Amino acid sequence: MDANGKLTDTTVLVVDDEPASRYTLGTVLRRAGHQVVAVADGRQALSELDVRLRKGTLPDVALIDVGLPDMSGFELCRRLKERPHLAGLPVVHFSTLRVAPEDRCPGLDMGAEAYLTVPAEPDELEAAVRAAVRAARLRADDQALVRRLKLLSETIVTIQSARSLHELATAAADGAARLLGCPAAVFVLDQDDELYRGLSRERTSLALPDEDAHREVAGLLRRLARGQSGVRITTVPAPLWPTGFFRPGVQHDARLTLVLTQDGKVPVCLATPTRGQRRVDPENEALLAQLAQATALAAEPLLMYQVERHVALTLQHSFLPRPHQLPDLPGVDIAVRYEPASQETEIGGDFYAALRVRDGVLTAVGDVVGHSLDAATVMVELRHALRAYCLTESDPAALAERLDQVLQHYHAEVTATVCLALIDPVTGRTRIANAGHIPPLILGEDGSAEYVKAAGPLLGVGLPHPPPTELVLEPTDRLLMVTDGLIETRGTDLAVSMEHLRAAAGGALPGVEALCDTLLACFGRDREDDVALLALSLAHQRAEPGAQLAAKSTQLS
Repeated sequence: MDANGKLTDTTVLVVDDEPASRYTLGTVLRRAGHQVVAVADGRQALSELDVRLRKGTLPDVALIDVGLPDMSGFELCRRLKERPHLAGLPVVHFSTLRVAPEDRCPGLDMGAEAYLTVPAEPDELEAAVRAAVRAARLRADDQALVRRLKLLSETIVTIQSARSLHELATAAADGAARLLGCPAAVFVLDQDDELYRGLSRERTSLALPDEDAHREVAGLLRRLARGQSGVRITTVPAPLWPTGFFRPGVQHDARLTLVLTQDGKVPVCLATPTRGQRRVDPENEALLAQLAQATALAAEPLLMYQVERHVALTLQHSFLPRPHQLPDLPGVDIAVRYEPASQETEIGGDFYAALRVRDGVLTAVGDVVGHSLDAATVMVELRHALRAYCLTESDPAALAERLDQVLQHYHAEVTATVCLALIDPVTGRTRIANAGHIPPLILGEDGSAEYVKAAGPLLGVGLPHPPPTELVLEPTDRLLMVTDGLIETRGTDLAVSMEHLRAAAGGALPGVEALCDTLLACFGRDREDDVALLALSLAHQRAEPGAQLAAKSTQLS
C-alpha cells in the first residue's frame, strides 16, 4: 500500500480474448503498481490458477471479460467459486457492451464483486480492483479470526478437562501452536516452584531440554515476576532463553506471555519463538493472553489438588507401616505392598494391617469408599480403631461389627470394605470375616488358587455380620488379600478381573514376596485407584495332623 492508501502489492489476473484490450488493461494496472498476469480464455485461466495454486502464488483478483470464446465470464466465475481453494478469489467482470442492470445479475449471483463497462477511466478501473481486493481480504481476515477463535475455544475446553498439570501444559502448548502455526511451550509453576512443562506435539522427542534448562527457565520466570501482576508479555533474547524448547538444538528469541498473581507468582508461562520479528501482531497477543489466562484458571484447582494429594499421601505413608516396620509376627512370613493411584487420580482410602493378638496373628486389608483427603482420614481412624479393639477382641466378625459402629456413629455418610483374617500360626486355623471386600485367595503348592467363601455387608450400613468362615492353612499354602484397586478396570466386570487375578496368582513363583511382586507387575502399574495387598504363609511345619483334620471346616470356592 502506498502513501495514498492505494494497493500496490497485488497481482491481477486479466482474462480477455482481445489482445488489444489485454494490453490496455495491463498497462493501466501496471502503472497503478500492480503485477499483471494475462490469459486469453477460460481454460487458460483455470490452468494458470491450478499452477499458481500449487506454487502458493494465487493472484489477488481476477478481471474477467464476460464474452470469452470458450465459456462466458459468468461460467468461469461459477467454476472458480465451486473450488474450495479458489472460492475466495475476488472477481470483477467487464464488457465492452453496455447491458441492462438485470443482465449483470448472473455474475453477481455467481459471487462476483463488481461489473465494469470498458473502456473505463483508469481511476474507475483501479477503484474497482482495489475495492474487490480489500473486500476479499476483510472476508479472509474475518474467516481466519473465526477459525482461530474456534481453535481457542476448543483448546480451552481441552485444558479445562486436563487431569494433571503436565496434561494441561501439553494441551495449552498444542493450542498455542495451532493458533500461531509455530512451535510453543507452556510452563506451570507450583507452590514449590517445581516446573511442569508441555511442548506442542509436532516437537520431536529427540534432544529434549535437560534439567539445567528447566532450572534456567524457572529462575527467569521468578525474576520476571518480581513486583508484577496480571498478564505480562515480554521478549527474552536467545542468549537468555535456553536452547531446544522449540526445536532441537536451535536457539530462538522467546516471546513470553505470563500470568502473574498478586503475590508475585508465575503459575503459567506461554512461550513461542519470535523468529527474529520484533513487531508482534496485537491480535495474536490478545489470543495468547486469553489462552494463558484460561490455562492459569484451569491450573488453580489442579495445583490445589496437588497439595491435597501430597497431604493425603503423607498421611497414608505415615500410618501404613513399611515392610521393615511391621511388628514381629512369630510363626508367619508376611509381605505387604502399597501403591498410590497414578498422578491423574485422587488418593483413596486403601489400608492394610498385620497385628499380633492373643490368639495369633490378625491381618486386614480394607478400602474406604471415595477418593479424597477425607477418605484417607477415615482410613486412618478405622486402622487405629482396629488396633485398639484387637487388644481385647480378636474374633474377626466381632471386630467387623465394631468397625461398622465406628462409621455409623462418626461418619454416617461413609462406607468401607474390609477383610479380616485371624491365623493361629501353630495349628494353621484361620477365621475370616469379609465386609463387602474381595475374598482372600488360598494358593496351594500345586498351583491351585481358590477364593475363600466369605462374604458380608459393607461397613457403615448397619447390617449384621455373619460368623467368620473357618479353614486350616497348610504349611505350603499362601493367603493373599488385596484391594480392588489392583484389578478393577473401568468397563470390565469385576468377576472377570477376579478370575484374571486368580490365574496370575496361581502362576506366581514360590514365596510371599515373589507373589506380591508378580501381581504388581501384572496389574499394579498406573492404576486409577490405590493398591494394597498382603500375602502370608506359615513359617514352619506343624505337627499333630489329627488336630489339623479336626479343625478343618473349610469352604473354598
